[in-house]
Amino acid sequence: MTLFQQLLIAVVQGTTEFLPISSSGHLILIPYLTDFADQGPMIDVAVHVGSLLAIIIYFWRDVLGLAKGGFATVGIGKEPEQRRLFLWVLVGTIPAVALGLFLKLGGYLESFRFTDLVAINLIVYGLLLGAADHFGKQEKSFEDVTLRDAILVGIAQAMALIPGTSRSGVTMTAARALGYKRVEAARFSFLLAVPAVAGAGLLAVLDLAEASAAMQWDAFVTGVFTFIAAFATMAFLMNFLKKASMMVFVVYRVLMGVALLVMF
Repeated sequence: MTLFQQLLIAVVQGTTEFLPISSSGHLILIPYLTDFADQGPMIDVAVHVGSLLAIIIYFWRDVLGLAKGGFATVGIGKEPEQRRLFLWVLVGTIPAVALGLFLKLGGYLESFRFTDLVAINLIVYGLLLGAADHFGKQEKSFEDVTLRDAILVGIAQAMALIPGTSRSGVTMTAARALGYKRVEAARFSFLLAVPAVAGAGLLAVLDLAEASAAMQWDAFVTGVFTFIAAFATMAFLMNFLKKASMMVFVVYRVLMGVALLVMF
């Protein structure tokens, strides 16, 4: 891979992972819109790991609280509130992990990598995001998460394994529909991503170990670039949602989906 290709993939992933416009959908489009070969699933995972590190550092207080909750769950320390949040995040991760294992072990993931599906999902889930953001109440924060909310948002997150859906987009849609404030919906979405993205990284360990040294280096460099882009994008989005709605992302998704259907 060239340095330009690594930068392009990193910028696309770093910006679209946290904006509700589908990172996997945009990554799949790179080979179609350029002369580059498909970067393959290993690079996809590397950029997700870069995004994961950005979440951990940006939300370090929340991540630390969840870590304390994890220790409290196994009897180390007494943090009842953090323990409850940790358990709900863990429960919300189960649907995505279960579906991800099924799709990977069954060899179905590659069958989703085509532009028509990306385009349709961009439009459909974009309209759902617009409806949830317009009609959803702005009452709850992440600390108000219940078991029911964790399960529902977790099921929504599992749908993001299909390109064009957007993990952040569909989880924010579910959270807004459940009455979470815009900023808190994004916060809920990002924290729920920590175990899900970490699990995806673990699934790729064997692929990474079997890859050549050059491919491993490409994955590392692209992941570092992604971390930088992701951190900057996350900071922008959290400030943007304090004063604006998600309608700009809805319009973008619909226009891009229609353009892809026309082009391809």
